[in-house]
Amino acid sequence: MGGCFSGDVRGGMEAVGGGARGATAAAGQGQGQGGPNEAVDHFFQGQALRLYTPLELSFSASKLRNMDALSKSDPMLVVYTKMDGRLEEIGRTEVILNSLEPLWITKAMINYQFEIVQPLVFRIYDVDTKYHNTPLKMLNLAQQDFLGEAFCNLSEIVTKFNHSLTLNLRNGSGHALQGTVTVHAEETASSRMAVDMQFHCLNLDNKDTFSKSDPFLRVSRLSESAVAIPICKTEVIKNNLNPVWRPITLTSQQYSSKDDPLLVECFDFDASGNHELIGALQTTIAQLENLYNSKAGANFYSHKGQKKLKGQLFLDKFQEKVQHTFLDYISSGFELNFMVAVDFTASNGDPRVPQSLHYIDPSGRPNSYQQAILGVSEVLQFYDNDRRFPAWGFGAKIPRGSVSHCFNLNASTNDCEVVGVEGIMSAYSSTLYSVSLAGPTLFGPVISKAAEIASHSVQYGNNKYFVLLIITDGVITDQQETKDSIVRASDLPLSILIVGVGNADFTQMRILDADFGKRLESSTGRVATRDIVQFVPMREVQAGGQVTVVQSLLEELPGQFLEYMRTRDIKPRPPQHASAPPAYPPPPQL
Repeated sequence: MGGCFSGDVRGGMEAVGGGARGATAAAGQGQGQGGPNEAVDHFFQGQALRLYTPLELSFSASKLRNMDALSKSDPMLVVYTKMDGRLEEIGRTEVILNSLEPLWITKAMINYQFEIVQPLVFRIYDVDTKYHNTPLKMLNLAQQDFLGEAFCNLSEIVTKFNHSLTLNLRNGSGHALQGTVTVHAEETASSRMAVDMQFHCLNLDNKDTFSKSDPFLRVSRLSESAVAIPICKTEVIKNNLNPVWRPITLTSQQYSSKDDPLLVECFDFDASGNHELIGALQTTIAQLENLYNSKAGANFYSHKGQKKLKGQLFLDKFQEKVQHTFLDYISSGFELNFMVAVDFTASNGDPRVPQSLHYIDPSGRPNSYQQAILGVSEVLQFYDNDRRFPAWGFGAKIPRGSVSHCFNLNASTNDCEVVGVEGIMSAYSSTLYSVSLAGPTLFGPVISKAAEIASHSVQYGNNKYFVLLIITDGVITDQQETKDSIVRASDLPLSILIVGVGNADFTQMRILDADFGKRLESSTGRVATRDIVQFVPMREVQAGGQVTVVQSLLEELPGQFLEYMRTRDIKPRPPQHASAPPAYPPPPQL
């Protein structure tokens, strides 16, 4: 078992993967106070297993060109994703005969990932009559008449109120053609299902000599080949043979179906990572529900079921629920509002020399600051309706003024917003030559400014969530003030993304990100209500090569968004359907 939970907070003693809140409650406080846990799933992130949302794409087209002389076109749609400049086909519809208004039945499946841009290409062909008996996958598309193509990003579809997007068709050169294609994305119902459970045990075997065991549960899904795939674990209850753990929440993505086998193991925690098995049992979600209804206990067994043990597992809670997803909120009008703050301290180097982190290469190659701005804003821009982004700088002496630790990049005294990604890039470039790089590096003022905007927004509604990107080359000198501002902001609809550029030692910056330690604490002793910071040193991610800086930054954001909404019981807006007369008259009354 050594190192199995090395990615957990507090040395492996916190709950993981079951909607775990994390280190707000100290381990060993008896029955585990507080409600269901909501922390980020460190185990999955440590294993690079990112959860995604499976979507089903449906297609229709209208006013297609007619390519046949004696009949109408026989259209088929092919959908592609674009990966590293290459098109990868993900599906083909059936051929619909003699139709310029096709409504295809065949769907295409795609996994939605928030943290990356997912370009899609849709191409429609008129399939020649002589190929109608050819299997779809065997059709040579070059031998069919091309009716047009359309492009979009998957995020453009899912942010629409009804998850539907209509696109104009174009030819291969980008010129407009007659006709449109409509794409509709839908989550499978199962992706919203979840179950809340609370476990306790009685009469566990004692594995310690001078005290009692420190038990925790691990729940794993058993694959068809009987391989145990861990999906969650509880927190550790110290010195207790009759532990009661905090509630956990398992989603259908984790347990697959109610009848799929699960393995529940109880371990005695050891700080070395060599946890000793107390007992295990095999079960299913359906059997756990029966266990709860019967109020009975299930006996643990020794290794590989060799011996039935006296220790028993009980359920104090079993409740199935529909858990609203990130896309439920986004498609009902909730927004992610992007904000950016750029470090203009002198340690970046003179922007006029190539060694500077702020050097703008005449060849057009973006520097580290530009890479971070472009990467994050290209993902988030589709979730912001007006695409007007607050943009600040800090750590520079501004014209006719002193050193400022929060100034508007657009040089305006009243309005901090710029328009679009291009507006951010333009304001950044202009600021480089209008300010004098200075110092020190302070985060507190820009975080407080972002929190002020988020707080003001809450007074007028709850459908906006703010994302502040801070890009810096050095360690902050106002660490306690920064902690205080983050703790205050943890109650607001705000997440903070920090990118470290250059070769500085960013060890102290990791304290701000609560992934591997306890929640931040303010100077007054107040503990942050949730983890809202994600810190990524650019050089380490680039050296790893498996994921991009943007993916590393954004992978926690949907979870932070959902944690804020769920803990405040904020629901997605119900879909708004236009009133229309019924398509058919009602049946006659008997």
